Amino acid sequence: MASRNTVLMRLVASAYSVAQKAGMIVRRVIAEGDLGIVEKTCATDLQTKADRLVQMSICSSLARKFPKLTIIGEELVVWVDPLDGTKEYTEGLLDNVTVLIGIAYEGKAIAGIINQPYYNYEAGPDAVLGRTIWGVLGLGAFGFQLKEVPAGKHIITTTRSHSNKLVTDCVTAMNPDVVLRVGGAGNKIIQLIEGKASAYVFASPGCKKWDTCAPEVILHAVGGKLTDIHGNVLQYHKDVKHLNSAGVLATLRNYDYYASRVPESVKNALVP
Repeated sequence: MASRNTVLMRLVASAYSVAQKAGMIVRRVIAEGDLGIVEKTCATDLQTKADRLVQMSICSSLARKFPKLTIIGEELVVWVDPLDGTKEYTEGLLDNVTVLIGIAYEGKAIAGIINQPYYNYEAGPDAVLGRTIWGVLGLGAFGFQLKEVPAGKHIITTTRSHSNKLVTDCVTAMNPDVVLRVGGAGNKIIQLIEGKASAYVFASPGCKKWDTCAPEVILHAVGGKLTDIHGNVLQYHKDVKHLNSAGVLATLRNYDYYASRVPESVKNALVP
C-alpha cells in the first residue's frame, strides 16, 4: 500500500507539472494564429494543433518518468484529454477549454488534474492566465474556492454543441430555473464546484472516459457524485470501452433529486 501511494503521489505531482506546461502550449497555439484544425469524425468533432502538441507533451513526459504508464504495479491507468472543449477553442470560447489528466486504480478514478489555460482571461491584459485544479480521493481537492448554488435553485449545465432530443427531454424533466449550454466536461464540473450550476446533465453517448476521469475525482473529493444516466458508477480500467454510452449525470449536492427525475424513456434509450 505504501509503495502504491508513493507512486500515485509522484504521478500526481508529475501530472500537475505537465498540465501547467500543457496550458502554456494551448495559449501559444492561439497566439501564433494557426490552429491547424482537422475534422476527426464530423464537423463538430475537431482536432487542433494544440490537441496534437499537448497529447505528445503529456505522453512523452509521463512515459519518461513512468515507463509502465498504463499499468504500474497492479492496475494504475492514466486517462488524458489534451484539449477538452476543442470546438469551443476553435470558436474563441476560451474559458470553456481544459486539459484533463485522470488517474484510476483497479477501475476507480482516484486522482485528477484539470488545467484551465485561459482562466482569468477576461480580467485584462495584465492578468495572470491559467490555473490548475487537482484532487486525490481521501485527500481533497485544491486550486479553487468551493461554492454552492443557492438552496432551491436548479441550474442545469449541459452540452453546447452535441444536443439532441434525449438531452433536451432529460434537461426539461429537471424543471430547471436556468439552463447553461457550454463546452467541455471539465468546464461543466468546474461550474458545479464553483456554484454556477446545480447539475451536469448529458443524456446521450458522446463523451468518453478521458473526458470524465479527472473531473469525477475533483467532484467526488468535495462530496459530489458523477454517474451515468442510470446511476451506474463509471469504470476506468484499461480494457473498458472508451465511450460513456449511457451519458453523464453529475451534481455537487442533491444527486437523488436529479436522478429521480430522469425520464424512463431516456433510460430505455441509453444502454450502459
